[in-house]
Parts: sequence; C-alpha cells; structure tokens
Amino acid sequence: MSDTILEIEALETGYGEVQILWGVGLRAKRSQLTTVIGSNGAGKTTLMRAIVGMLPAWKGKIEFEGKDITRLPAYKRAELGLVMVPEGRMLFPEMTVYENLEMGAFTKRARNKIEENLEYVFSLFPRLKERLDQKAGTMSGGEQQMVAIGRGLMASPKILIFDEPSLGLAPKLVIEVFEAIEKLRKEGVSMLLVEQNVHLSLAISDYGYVMAEGKIVMEGPGKELVEKDEIRRAYLGV
Repeated sequence: MSDTILEIEALETGYGEVQILWGVGLRAKRSQLTTVIGSNGAGKTTLMRAIVGMLPAWKGKIEFEGKDITRLPAYKRAELGLVMVPEGRMLFPEMTVYENLEMGAFTKRARNKIEENLEYVFSLFPRLKERLDQKAGTMSGGEQQMVAIGRGLMASPKILIFDEPSLGLAPKLVIEVFEAIEKLRKEGVSMLLVEQNVHLSLAISDYGYVMAEGKIVMEGPGKELVEKDEIRRAYLGV
C-alpha cells in the first residue's frame, strides 16, 4: 500500500468566472499531519472544498488511496473516508451533543462502529461524555469545536480534514484544540489541516505547504518551514 493517501495534481477551480486556484499540487501521507498555511484569501478554503467535492475541479486531478475521485460527488467521497471538520463548526445548535455526534456516523461503515467510535471520542474529549444531553448551541466555542472534531471522528475517517479549527477561539481553547490534533497525529490518524495559526500548526505538522494567491509557493517539513526567514517575516512578525 502506498504511503500517500491523498494526492492533488495541477488543480484549478474557482467561483463563477473567478479563478481562485492555479495549478495546485500537494500530497498527504498516511498516518501523518499535513498542513496548508497562508494568509486570508490565499485559496486555502477553496482548496479544501474542491478536495471534498463541494466545488468542482476545472482542471487537474484528485486521487484518494490511488483512486481518481476528481468527478466523484461529495457524499461518495465521504463514504470512502474523506471527512471534513468545517470552518465555523457547523453544528446543529438545537440538537444535543450526542445527537450531533451521531450525525457523523452516516455511512454504513461508521454505523457499525458507533459505540467504538464514541468511546474513542470520549477518550480525546472527556468533557463531552459529561454533556451528552446538553444542546450544542449552549456550549462554549472550544467545546463546540470538540463536538465538531468528534463528529468527524464518528464517520470513521481515513483522512480527517480540518478547515481553520482555531478560528474565533480564545488562546487557551486554541491550545486545547491543537493538543487534541497532536494526540490524533501520535495515534496515526491521517490528517490535512488548513490553518492561519502558523506557529502552532507547523510545530506539530509532519509536512507543510504555503499558499499565496491560489498557488503553492513553498513546502517542506513543518519544523523546517517555521524556521524559514520568509515564513517568520510574513506570518510570525519576526
């Protein structure tokens, strides 16, 4: 089995007649955390939407576990194990924590593992076990993000894609979310992370890509990228 789980080649797409991505290529390896960083408007969220099938590819190719999924609809990609934790969490606020988690187990493969996956989520986020009957909309931002990550894990993902998980969170809660992501990495979960918090994301990443103006402009191991002068000047204010 190849160590590459997701590969993007020369991807181009956009909205209406406005092109956002220009020949983007990246590779995510199995059991590793791959990160895409870039400023607002760099094209990161557009890339994620194209990968999971929310946006059609105009040109290029998306391969998942060696299979061409470029023209596959979003729900088919999810059934294969391509699962996204969306920007803004997108929970059902009037539903309980348990009901939100249950919504993640929508595929046949995931439905057969509900109890097992629930225990895994509780091992990551013990707080959620105490609040199963609480409405998701009454929780703090950090707790809601835990529910969103838990819902993604309930889908038995082969790769978990995070779109800006620290967005809008207080610094202490950002640390909690990144600690959870790092724990998942240590347990061998394949992940693709899009994030504006450059220092934290690259510090725990196996490999990183830098996007600017819809293109990949730099790549390398996470810990090497965070030390590069260009990154430190552009994103860390050093």
